[in-house]
Amino acid sequence: MTGRLSAATLDSLPPEVRRPSYDRQALKPGVVHIGAGAFQRAHQAPIFDALAADGDLRWGVVGASLRSPAVHDALAPQDWLYSLVVEDDFERRASVIGVLKDIIVATQEPQRLAQVIATPEVQIVTVTVTEKGYKLDLSGTLIDDDPDVRADAATLQAPRTLPGHLAAGLKLRKERGLGPVTVISCDNITANGRKLQATVAQLARAHDPSLADFIDQCAFPNTMVDRIVPATTADDIERVSGELGLIDRATIRTEPFSQWVIEDRFAANRPEFERAGVQFTTDVAPWEEAKLRLLNGAHSAMAYLGGLAGISTVDRFVGGPERAFVELLWGELRPTLDPPPQLDLHDYCATLMRRFGNSALGHRLGQIAMDGSQKIPQRFGPAAIARLDQGEAVDSIALVIAAWMRWQEGFDDKGRRFEIDDPLASTIGGLLRGSSSASDKVGALLSLKAIFPDRLAADPRFAGLVVGYFDGLQRTGARATIQQFVLERAAASQGRITA
Repeated sequence: MTGRLSAATLDSLPPEVRRPSYDRQALKPGVVHIGAGAFQRAHQAPIFDALAADGDLRWGVVGASLRSPAVHDALAPQDWLYSLVVEDDFERRASVIGVLKDIIVATQEPQRLAQVIATPEVQIVTVTVTEKGYKLDLSGTLIDDDPDVRADAATLQAPRTLPGHLAAGLKLRKERGLGPVTVISCDNITANGRKLQATVAQLARAHDPSLADFIDQCAFPNTMVDRIVPATTADDIERVSGELGLIDRATIRTEPFSQWVIEDRFAANRPEFERAGVQFTTDVAPWEEAKLRLLNGAHSAMAYLGGLAGISTVDRFVGGPERAFVELLWGELRPTLDPPPQLDLHDYCATLMRRFGNSALGHRLGQIAMDGSQKIPQRFGPAAIARLDQGEAVDSIALVIAAWMRWQEGFDDKGRRFEIDDPLASTIGGLLRGSSSASDKVGALLSLKAIFPDRLAADPRFAGLVVGYFDGLQRTGARATIQQFVLERAAASQGRITA
């Protein structure tokens, strides 16, 4: 290798690697992105890059990290360039994305993000900070007793939260007499745009009641995003760098599939997103619910059941007999959805299963298992309640919840210990340590109002199922529990057909 990926070394890349065909110096900083992690660089950034390649140079991206400087430190020596490798079991292609112009580290420059939001060129702010970054309770409002929320309610001089940074930026934008912007949440949260707008307005009122009127003029469209992006490993960096002939410490790997559905509601100019494959709709909710329950719900099921069983990746889970459980789970979740006419749920699930089987990605279940307390409520709570209210079976959902609870004990079926990566880890751990029997442990965790709605936690049928499956997971392990579950469902189905 002759050096590191940078503007000066682009010409030395292999000819099959696509690189920016536009003048990067002419890119206007029209987009601010908060949460410059792997997903944004695999999903939204390539879309803005494609628009630039098509001649629209208004949408260069200034990224911002609210916590770690790691992404900044990897990209700064590379002139904000990185390679995106798209692969499945049949093809592999690499390109260099050039649309990033800078990355702000908010902990090091607490005022700079607001300053950039309040510039005339910026028309769009996009967000990917994961569910926990929104500081929402189960009702979708700010967690009042969170120390970071309290700090931002007192002062916006050095914001600590996503809503705080947005409130500070929009406040400064209003003071400078600049127009409203469009803020696009790209996180897996139902009604993500509406909830983000409500939290920003809530914080803003603590500082400037008139700012709420300006926030009302801004647009916060709901969105649905979909692309599987595994965490980059040291082996990935070594392999891709070898293929490029240049060291790239910020490379990203992803799948060919990519989808972005946006509510058609903007406050100012917007790109011709359609040219890059973005879909627009008047109602994102059906798309969002289908993705949350079928894709993300299946991911959570595989993460906890597979993790307990010692299965390391998504493709290995669906490549074995455990695949049947995913189908059974979808059988419970599909009837709770009301899809738009363009979305055939059976075709959607078939596509998902093909994507899950992409062994080239090596999508690790341990990555998916992170922050479960923030994901479980949206992926399973409403569906479970809907089925209980209709008198329908919730066995598959209950088994996933039991597996999540069993995972919180911090060791798999072979006794191998692992660290629980979750914002509620200490609370959950304390509840488990204070309980002995399966019934006590399940009851203690179902009492967590931040995760389980009262309607679900108080339902004796649901609680009984979770207790039974939790006990089975403890006694016989995840593989045996899944096998028995699938056999029992098959026998029950055969009995209905015979009858």
